[in-house]
Amino acid sequence: MKRYVVWDWNGTLLNDVELGFQTINVLLREEGLAPLATLAQYRAVFQFPVIAYYEKVGFDFEKKPFPILAERYMEIYQPASLHCSLYAQAETALASLHHKGKEQILLSASQLSFLKEQLAQYDISDYFSDIWGLSDYYAHSKAELAKRMIEEKGLRKEEVVFIGDSVHDYEVACSVGCTCILVAAGHQSREALLKCDAEVVEDLLGAMALIEQM
Repeated sequence: MKRYVVWDWNGTLLNDVELGFQTINVLLREEGLAPLATLAQYRAVFQFPVIAYYEKVGFDFEKKPFPILAERYMEIYQPASLHCSLYAQAETALASLHHKGKEQILLSASQLSFLKEQLAQYDISDYFSDIWGLSDYYAHSKAELAKRMIEEKGLRKEEVVFIGDSVHDYEVACSVGCTCILVAAGHQSREALLKCDAEVVEDLLGAMALIEQM
């Protein structure tokens, strides 16, 4: 039985996919590069670590180092993200798991201060027993963060399920020996997610149905 649900934030609970698409295109245009044509193209090329994704879309780090590009991205993204909505089923899913006695944890590759600023826009913080984020905004990996969380909280891996929208969420879950559910409504395409050895659902209600069976 799963007693702990570890949530990803961006693209899983926070519907910021369109904003991510728009923001990377601003950067591409600023650097004289061709913007991504469609949201589907964005979802096909997005990946972690973010530095590899930036390289894939055409940025030349010799002309503009990755840290400068990442800082510029956050200058555009963060203020606008405070106006993003949660996915339609997010609050229902969080409330349902809370009423079922599941402990819910938020684990994000976002910088912790930015994450908390975003969370403050919604009345959902009380659903989470812990909020974990990175110390910078380079979005390298949250695998080490997950290991530290499991160890510090003394969780049993068989009682934990991760819910996310990216291949990286699956990799993080695997790194700590936990089950993962992937939601194909976020930053990565369904095709990419299906390559993982994880359950792939269309939305959060699908995720909730799977947790009921675990």
